[in-house]
Amino acid sequence: MLLIGENINIMNKTLKSAMKDKVKEPIQKFAIESQKNGVDYLDMNIGPARKDGVELIKWLIETIREVSNLPLSIDTTNIDAIKAGLEVEGENAIINSIQATEEKMNILLPLMKQYKCKCIALLIGKEGMPRDVNERGALAAEFSSKIDEMGIPHQKVLFDPIVLPAPYQQDQVVATLEFMKMFKEMFPDFGSTCGLSNVSNGAPEKLRPLINRTYFMMLAKYGMEGAILDAFDKEIIDMAKGEKETIKNLIWKATEEDIKLDDLSEEEKNYVKTVNILKGKSLYSHSWLKL
Repeated sequence: MLLIGENINIMNKTLKSAMKDKVKEPIQKFAIESQKNGVDYLDMNIGPARKDGVELIKWLIETIREVSNLPLSIDTTNIDAIKAGLEVEGENAIINSIQATEEKMNILLPLMKQYKCKCIALLIGKEGMPRDVNERGALAAEFSSKIDEMGIPHQKVLFDPIVLPAPYQQDQVVATLEFMKMFKEMFPDFGSTCGLSNVSNGAPEKLRPLINRTYFMMLAKYGMEGAILDAFDKEIIDMAKGEKETIKNLIWKATEEDIKLDDLSEEEKNYVKTVNILKGKSLYSHSWLKL
């Protein structure tokens, strides 16, 4: 499992202020805690950063490098900032992400090839979000064709099939699972990842980790090889590293068949009920654990 910590993000109010005022301590605290909890990469999300993206990304890398040696994922729509980050980090970096449109591929894939880094191939096309399994497959085929055209090794590419929120788009949550069922057969040499926390957007805050953990294990059953996730959720990292095998096996079993709840512990019941929501067997509601 390739685990990318999502927490160094300009959407966090504390870190937004720290980035604006060039205060290192809050960012370094997040980096240290993320590495301590066992992630493999740190994602640096600086947003569009239209005015000061190049300066900000260089400062951020320098700030993180004072306390962490983890490789970095460069997360911004500012092309100059991506290039500046790659000039520092080179082949150890990940570009997060490249959309499956001609415009984005033509701009960013040459940078990826030049610096020999990895990329996350985001299955969003010129018409926006894919509507179903077939559109995800078509976008992945277009992206892989472009990769071959440019002579980029397949192992450098991590496909992201797009995870959307269960509270609002339950059908899309199921569609992503269905896509992963056929992914390795269609694209055997490519990797896979996802923005995992999207699946629980809109759910009660205290229940979000349960949704995230359950969905990650369901995706892993069908070959998902990593995720961009909450580095402060030690339990999900433990699951990814094989330290919660009983729960993982229960989730995998419930993904494929109906499980009776009678003889299960309260924790086990909660995971099975959450599987049923995420595979579309039950309709989502905020009170799904009480039903």
